[in-house]
Amino acid sequence: MKKITLACLLSVMAFMAKAQLGVKYDPTVQSTKSMQYFKPKGNLFVGDCIPFSKDGTYYYYWLLDSAHHKSLNGLGGHQWALSKSTDLKHWEQFPLVLKIDEPWEKSICTGSVVYHKGKYYAFYATRLLNDGKVNEQLSYAISNDGVNFEKQKPNPFYTSAPGYSKRDFRDPKVFVDEKTGEFHLFVSSWQENPVMKNNGGALVHLSSKDLKNWTVHEPILTGQPSTPECPDYFFWKGWYYLVYSDGSNTSYVKSKNPYGPWEAPRYQALNEDWSNVVKTAEFKNGRRIAAAWVPNRSESKDDNHEIFGGNSLFREVFQETDGTLDTSFPQEMIPETGDKLNVKIATDLQASAIGDDGVAINSPGGVGTAHIEGVPLNSRITLEVEPTGANEEFGLYLRSGEGATGGYRLNFSASSKTVRLGNTVIEGVDGLDKPFKLDIVMKDGIIDVDVNHKRTIVNRTYEQNGSFAWFYAKHGKVNFKSITVSPLKEN
Repeated sequence: MKKITLACLLSVMAFMAKAQLGVKYDPTVQSTKSMQYFKPKGNLFVGDCIPFSKDGTYYYYWLLDSAHHKSLNGLGGHQWALSKSTDLKHWEQFPLVLKIDEPWEKSICTGSVVYHKGKYYAFYATRLLNDGKVNEQLSYAISNDGVNFEKQKPNPFYTSAPGYSKRDFRDPKVFVDEKTGEFHLFVSSWQENPVMKNNGGALVHLSSKDLKNWTVHEPILTGQPSTPECPDYFFWKGWYYLVYSDGSNTSYVKSKNPYGPWEAPRYQALNEDWSNVVKTAEFKNGRRIAAAWVPNRSESKDDNHEIFGGNSLFREVFQETDGTLDTSFPQEMIPETGDKLNVKIATDLQASAIGDDGVAINSPGGVGTAHIEGVPLNSRITLEVEPTGANEEFGLYLRSGEGATGGYRLNFSASSKTVRLGNTVIEGVDGLDKPFKLDIVMKDGIIDVDVNHKRTIVNRTYEQNGSFAWFYAKHGKVNFKSITVSPLKEN
């Protein structure tokens, strides 16, 4: 009897130890409204995103982070969470779909999902220790519904490719050639002996028909200054796109052929400093919705570097005739607002009113300005901007104080084709010398801006929380029209 009791006790202890390998996550307490700027409850964060769609449903898989990548001795301790929607407004939250189940699994890393012959396949990297050294090896799981996955054996099924790093071998992007039934993976890695020693970042190309025997092809991408992380690959409206991230900043190349030759776009609309590792998925009516995450900053200071984990971020992606991509707020995911406020525009310097909701600033010899006050910390500001002739620069100061002290400068320069928001910038922004629409969302520590439904810029902010918005123009004339300010509703 004592032996049975001891055996039962040991069994229970082993089960409890296994059950506690990963951080706890309760889907029942998470928001089911818009996932724009979402953060899970408690001391938990959103990490790399794995969007996928099927039959009009958007599957938003994302890495659950609990300690800014410091869990399990700095190896991450990440697991896959899932949020799902058919309209991008109402969301279902699910228990973790890929968990840390074994002590050797130090992190369930980023990957991708594909549907093939009635099954969902999730490919990912498992971070582990091998003879005391960190390795990343490939694993996969299969599901009948995209929610309940079963890890496949052997696990991992692929340890490394010859000539490539074992430490950096992660983030597999999967697709299936429906003509041949062959599975293809693009895997983030580093060449062991690159010609240019500081440019060994590559995407390894693997293929298999049976998921057991894998062929290594020529890499699909080489010559990168870092391991090109979280790749995405898709065909859309006549173009193939290969997306990857360098230091969390996202770039892409495009081609009329599946594997290149690749060409750069006219500008990189996916590249926003505070929109990390962007990946995309198709949605209804030929739309494409991108998912990323806004990192936190060290010590919650405006000028400090980013740290892993933050809030979710979504963009709608549009295509120019030459294949170049644009980005905009997905309209369904803009936070709900209350009634617009009755704000008074003060014309301070070289400024005149345009009706009740606009101001003209004409300041050829310096800076002209106007302001409104009483802007809620969490609010949405919309307006139309009409530059006239040449301007050195123009824009707004957000969350500012009296006399335009503090705040975050939103700055437009038509000559340099740049938009700056605080200490971040996007480049190659066309059309800043012509009328354009501006949509600004300020929510907690995030300021997000949509420029004419073609470009977007976001920043993580902490320290400036004033209630003034200042409008200005330098060495030129600008009309700011149809200005609205609306408080955000509590989510």
